[in-house]
Amino acid sequence: MLQYKRVLLKLSGESLMGEQQYGIDSQRLNDYAEQIKEIVVQGVQVGIVIGGGNIFRGLSGASKGFDRVKGDSMGMLATVINSLALNSALEAINCKSRVLTAIRMEPIGEFYSKQKAVDYLEEGYVTIFSAGTGNPYFTTDTGSSLRGIEIEADVMLKGTRVDGVYTADPEKDPSATKYDKISFDEVYHKDLRVMDLTATTMCKENNLPIVVFDMDTKGNLLKVINGENIGTLVHV
Repeated sequence: MLQYKRVLLKLSGESLMGEQQYGIDSQRLNDYAEQIKEIVVQGVQVGIVIGGGNIFRGLSGASKGFDRVKGDSMGMLATVINSLALNSALEAINCKSRVLTAIRMEPIGEFYSKQKAVDYLEEGYVTIFSAGTGNPYFTTDTGSSLRGIEIEADVMLKGTRVDGVYTADPEKDPSATKYDKISFDEVYHKDLRVMDLTATTMCKENNLPIVVFDMDTKGNLLKVINGENIGTLVHV
């Protein structure tokens, strides 16, 4: 029984590195593509936003002396590279997909509009939203919130390296415990870094729940779609 009909899947750029220090690990990319196809064949409509941190992150570039606006533009282009890579991996396993860009750059991708995105989703295309919001100072998490709200997704699925939201960073604090469910207000008051504040506020105000889960374990995406209790649900 499908828990969700239309989802916005947020993938981290860093996760695409796999065991590498930089760039795109082809095995990890193919694993992601296969997991996505698993839910598409079940009839789920899938929109995707991918970060660019495996290639370039605007904020870290600014800390090294880059102009922030130019750094963010570079980060947006990094998300386009990742989106094209995922698009290629999906097409290679006969899962039809399209890349839409927040900045005009035909013929690399089609310029985003809500109507175009929804049309593709309803036709069964995995629809990949690249270049963030098209504006500097906004993270890809905020871009995910925006696109999820626009396409009227049932949920945002935030695929990460950890299996949910914890009381502290489980990679640093072995005593950290995982939440099965937590409200947006609790996330804010406990200063839990699920996403940046702009992104979580947008989700809260527009009633878009988030499921944070481990995307690196094959089969987990299908489990979330089927309503299995993995990861953490962040709700209003």
